[in-house]
Parts: sequence; C-alpha cells; structure tokens
Amino acid sequence: MQQGIHPDYRPVVFRDRSGGLRLLTRSTRTSDETVELDGRTYPVVDVDVSSASHPFWTGRGRVVDTEGRVQAFERRYGRSGR
Repeated sequence: MQQGIHPDYRPVVFRDRSGGLRLLTRSTRTSDETVELDGRTYPVVDVDVSSASHPFWTGRGRVVDTEGRVQAFERRYGRSGR
C-alpha cells in the first residue's frame, strides 16, 4: 500500500438527531463539528435516517392497501385490457 495517499481512518461519531442515536465507529469521513463521548472528543457526522428513526425499524410505518386502491381505480375508470 502506498504511503500518504489514503485518507485517515479514525474514530467518528455518527449522530441521528431525530432518533437520539449516537454511534461511535471508525470512518474516513471528516467534520469540523465535534462531540464529547465517554470523556473523549470525536468528530461528529449528522445523518438523516438511522435504525432509531426509520419507520420500518420503529414500527411507525404504514401498510398500503394495494388491493383496495386497485378496486377504487377500477370503479372510477372501469376495467380495461379485456
């Protein structure tokens, strides 16, 4: 491996503000913002969605009634393709 061409691989905190999750892992991502975790300071990267806020994982997702929607479409516009 060539020296000096790869980004630094260091501890980084990924934070989901809406779900309240903070995950300490290693990454090449950089950030000017920092956060203190367990008495040490780490760069922090904010993410939009994580397992703490995604509707599939939190159980807040909706199941779409596709059969009812198809039937409503057929009632409104009639059946085609026969």
